[in-house]
Amino acid sequence: MGTASSLVSPAGGVGEVIEDTYGGGEACEIPVEVKPKARLLRGSLRRVGGSRPGGLIGASFKSTASVQELECVAEYERLKKEYEIFRVSKNNEVASMVKKEAKLDRENKRLRAELQALQKTYQKILREKECALEAKYQAMERAATFEHDRDKVKRQFKIFRETKENEIQDLLRAKRELEAKLQRLQAQGIQVFDPEESDSDDNCTDVTAAGAQSEYWTGGALGSEPSMGSMMQLQQSFRGPEFAHSSIDVEGPFANINRDDWDAAVASLLQVTPLFSHSLWSNTVRCFIINTDETQPEVEIFIRNYSPKLQRTCETMGYFFQVVHFPAENENHFKDVRKWEIEKSSLVILLLHLTLRSCLLEDCEEAFLKNPEEKPRLIYHRMDDDGVSSGSVQQLIDVLHTLALRIMLYVPVLLSFIVVDILGCEMTEPEGKDLSNKEESTAPEEEVFGDVLWDAHDEQEQMEAFQQASNSTCELGFEKYFERLNDLVAAPAPIPPLLVSGGPGSGKSLLLSKWIQLQQKHSPNTLILYHFVGRPMSTSSESALIIKRLTLKLMQHSWLVSPLTLDPAKLLEEFPRWLEKLSARHQGSIIIIIDSIDQIQQAEKHMKWLIDPLPVNVRVIVSVNVETCPQAWRLWPTLHLDPLNSKDVKSLISAECNSANVKLTKEQEKKLERHCRSATTCNALYVTLLGKTIACTGNIDETLQQCFQCQDTVSLYRLVLRSIQESLRNDKEKAIFSALLQILCVIGVSHNGISESELMELYPELSSAVLALLVHSLHKMCLLTYGCGLLKFQHLQAWEMVRLEYMEEGENVISAYRQKLVDYFTMQLSRDRVTWRSADELPWLFQQQGDKQKLHNCLLNLFVSQNLYKRGHFAELLSYWQLVGKDKSSMAAEYFDSLKEYEKSCEGEESMICLADLYETLGRFLKDLGLLSQAVAPLQRSLEIRETALDPDHPRVAQSLHQLAGVYVQWKKFGNAEQLYKQALEISENAYGAEHPRVARELDALATLYQKQNKYEQAEQLRKKSFKIRQKAARRKGSLCGFALLRQRALQLEELTLGKDTPDNARTLNELGVLYYLQNNLETAELFLKRSLEMRERVLGPDHPDCAQSLNNLAALYNEKKHYDKAEELYEKALDIRRRALAPDHPSLAYTVKHLAVLYKKMGKLDKAVPLYELAVEIRQKSFGPKHPSVATALVNLAVLYCQMKKQTEALPLYERALKIYEDSFGHMHPRVGETLKNLAVLSYEGGDFEKAAELYKRAMEIKEAETLLIGGKATSRHSSSGDTFSIKSALSPNTFLEPGQR
Repeated sequence: MGTASSLVSPAGGVGEVIEDTYGGGEACEIPVEVKPKARLLRGSLRRVGGSRPGGLIGASFKSTASVQELECVAEYERLKKEYEIFRVSKNNEVASMVKKEAKLDRENKRLRAELQALQKTYQKILREKECALEAKYQAMERAATFEHDRDKVKRQFKIFRETKENEIQDLLRAKRELEAKLQRLQAQGIQVFDPEESDSDDNCTDVTAAGAQSEYWTGGALGSEPSMGSMMQLQQSFRGPEFAHSSIDVEGPFANINRDDWDAAVASLLQVTPLFSHSLWSNTVRCFIINTDETQPEVEIFIRNYSPKLQRTCETMGYFFQVVHFPAENENHFKDVRKWEIEKSSLVILLLHLTLRSCLLEDCEEAFLKNPEEKPRLIYHRMDDDGVSSGSVQQLIDVLHTLALRIMLYVPVLLSFIVVDILGCEMTEPEGKDLSNKEESTAPEEEVFGDVLWDAHDEQEQMEAFQQASNSTCELGFEKYFERLNDLVAAPAPIPPLLVSGGPGSGKSLLLSKWIQLQQKHSPNTLILYHFVGRPMSTSSESALIIKRLTLKLMQHSWLVSPLTLDPAKLLEEFPRWLEKLSARHQGSIIIIIDSIDQIQQAEKHMKWLIDPLPVNVRVIVSVNVETCPQAWRLWPTLHLDPLNSKDVKSLISAECNSANVKLTKEQEKKLERHCRSATTCNALYVTLLGKTIACTGNIDETLQQCFQCQDTVSLYRLVLRSIQESLRNDKEKAIFSALLQILCVIGVSHNGISESELMELYPELSSAVLALLVHSLHKMCLLTYGCGLLKFQHLQAWEMVRLEYMEEGENVISAYRQKLVDYFTMQLSRDRVTWRSADELPWLFQQQGDKQKLHNCLLNLFVSQNLYKRGHFAELLSYWQLVGKDKSSMAAEYFDSLKEYEKSCEGEESMICLADLYETLGRFLKDLGLLSQAVAPLQRSLEIRETALDPDHPRVAQSLHQLAGVYVQWKKFGNAEQLYKQALEISENAYGAEHPRVARELDALATLYQKQNKYEQAEQLRKKSFKIRQKAARRKGSLCGFALLRQRALQLEELTLGKDTPDNARTLNELGVLYYLQNNLETAELFLKRSLEMRERVLGPDHPDCAQSLNNLAALYNEKKHYDKAEELYEKALDIRRRALAPDHPSLAYTVKHLAVLYKKMGKLDKAVPLYELAVEIRQKSFGPKHPSVATALVNLAVLYCQMKKQTEALPLYERALKIYEDSFGHMHPRVGETLKNLAVLSYEGGDFEKAAELYKRAMEIKEAETLLIGGKATSRHSSSGDTFSIKSALSPNTFLEPGQR
């Protein structure tokens, strides 16, 4: 193989060799490297072809083709290998990129997490920075205040020192002069007697009388108010177990009520609403008409002509008006319903002519003879010239002539009865005036509530919810739960809220309402704030309104508090602050109870204050359903309501059956017991409903079989509804069955319920008799109930059943009923009937429909928005605008444009006054939104209109000035605000006199303004003047609506005492005397208290503790009338009885001891008062322990007495011990500590220790300044909507609760 040519044979072996190689012949050796071999073959071929040109031509073609194939194959192999190498390398690169991508993704996630953490840290640091800055500014302000106080004290001490030095120099000078005179007299031989050697006391005088203050210690020198002095009794301004300042002793709702403390009286009255019948608290004026066939024309005239006018009048005052009339042909059919309607009625009118059916006599007896509440009853007797009344008619008139008033069917007469006798308001217009003007006069003038906007309907709804929840007489074994709740109140702080949990219908509301009643009875000094949440999405479940209502209830028990912001977010922040403010001043416990809190929308978000630390004397109790309780709350202490045991089940069912005279056999009772064993069939609501179902049936066995198929409350409600439908199908009134479906569905799709008068207008074909029958059936079976005059579902399960039974077809059915309500309330707006109902329902319905354009147009109806805002529904109004998509500025601009457009159509004085009210409402609304610059324009426009349309000195002008000044205060333009406040004050004084609550309001506002400007002395003077005005105004209760309700309650009680002598009647007489005492009718109060004492002595014996109560109250009455000798005798008798009958530490004994001691002190019998004050200390130490604040108060009172007796050495340790107790109990900055320090300062001053006196006085002034800042202007939160300060004693008068005001 030396050369390449040796591979080629001369005979064409080349082709064979190649064919053998590639054709499958014998294998030949082929070099590994393809390309070199190919080059070798090409060289050989060239050489062979050149030597033998002719013999190799054929072989040449073959060889050439084979070489090409070889080259292609070689090239293919090369490319294939290169491809494999490329593929492998790329795969490696891809795998590497995937790994890099995963690594980068992990790194990205890590960096994102770090970024989020950094952002959170940044936000936290930013918040901390803001808090630090705020704390810095507060510290700087405190430092400035401290420096100011320090300089003030320095100046005072300098004046004090210089004055004393001058006094000393004067005394020394006088001494030298006297010595010189003495020497001259002795030199002249005149005998001089030494006073110390004289036997007479005439020349002996004390330089400083005990308790007298040096003129240099008074406010004139020290720049503060005069000290209380060691002789001054510690002022008892706050209610509480140790500061009870009532002289009336009564067990029950009116305990610890001072004669001047009208708010406490009204609050106590509201707490006992279950004692009142529904008609006294109903928001519906129900007129029940009894007539004969002969007087049917009068009935038709009344319903057609008079009823609409009376309805309009009641609407103006925020009430519903409903006429109930049953046709004569169905008298027997509606017997039970008629009786129920008469009981509910506010007014009964009997229309007579010549004859009277015997079946109507029962109605007359029920309405006129059985009328314990003395509700108005009217008789109309039509007389004809030729007609003679039957004997029954004449006999009835003779019987009823003393019980009812005979009238003419004339609108002004009926209007007078409704307004004066039923609603408790005053008629100011003459009777002959036109009704339209009369409607305006009957609407009471809007009270001055400051900047607080109160919804009387929301408050009434809560009172009725509490009343309905506590109506059940069955306790269901609640005693064990009561003990747990009592332990919560007594447990040491801090303690988280208590969770009362249970299934739906387990009796949570009943438990809480019963416990509230017990607390009000046994612990009258405990302040209880409750809220019962109703159906989801109703007004009672809106968190902002709940917080606002609770905050206003806190403000009601405070003095000189700042106005309330309406911004929901700021309100949520301010509520805990108000709670802390009141807890610092209220000496009893404060209990907040929220029932069904899980029904509140976004409860965890809006109730976050629950998880914050609460003040030491505040306890919170909330109830939830087990299934819907938020997870974060499950860690709280929980009181779980167990299912009813067989004994409770049996007692509940037996009670319902016994009320209907239905007897169950032993076998039936066993079946019921076996059925009510599961968790869903042994809850209180299910068992109660089961008992009602059995009691109302004819065939008990058949009903039991049907009930046993119902395994939960919803299915049992479905059975109840079907049974009602079956009973109505057999009724002669065919319209009843179809009306039932419509009524339930309309109520179900409404916001808060529907009134009966609205149902009558929605369905004109529905008669009042049919509606009364339906409502009676549904109410009796716990489906419907009344709330603020509205029909609503009594339980959530009833609402759920109606939704499943009648609205299963979906949104179409719901939308149809909602549209019917929309059409109805829209028609009201078109007739200019903007009531609180249309403002409540119409925007909400548009919101549920998602119709933003109609909602927008509705909100631009200025009267709708005004109604919502004036009732405090600020958050609801904002939510509607947010749904429309408008921000604050655009909303303000649209309102202003609408007002400008409305102004073009205003003509006449009344329309301009109305326009001014709208401008003022807009200005206040914008101020609450924080748009101060935009709020000025509408308030100024309101001022201009009132000055032009009314008079520059009209009280409404003062109102505009006050509101405009409030904006300037927030804007820090104090000069402008001061000028406006002074103008408002001058107008109010000229219009109302110098002692009117409106004047006090302007004084408070000015005081707050001066406080913000650090003009503390001027502010303090104005506050004192305002306080005196409000104290005097508190006595003038006769013109208030609350007085009318108290009067109604008194008449009701008076009727109850006409029977025989019983302990209950004696107690009622005592309560009646207390009520007249609260009305300042002391003569009548004395009469009833004497009757109570005489009855108790006859029935119980003269040594019974109840007699001591009557003696105590009579003594308090004589003390009030300044008949001190009679009061002393009665107090001593009461004390003697109670010492013998009661335990040494009994509260009633301490009560009498305290008041007799105060009387002795007032009469100057200090020696007799000392042992009583010492006994009061002992009683309180036994009752509360030696370190309780009430013991400290008793010690202070004893120390004051010792100071009056010039026993300062005995008083000093008592003061020091009281100070230690106050500091340990309330902290070093409590007002009680400050008052005790002031007394100690005076005592030290009198003892000659001036440095200690100055130090103590300085500490007392620091506490006073801190208290002023807490209550007054500087304490106003930076979130507060206004800087005004007002006294809530006037702003939240009883009218707030009881008088609806203009709507």
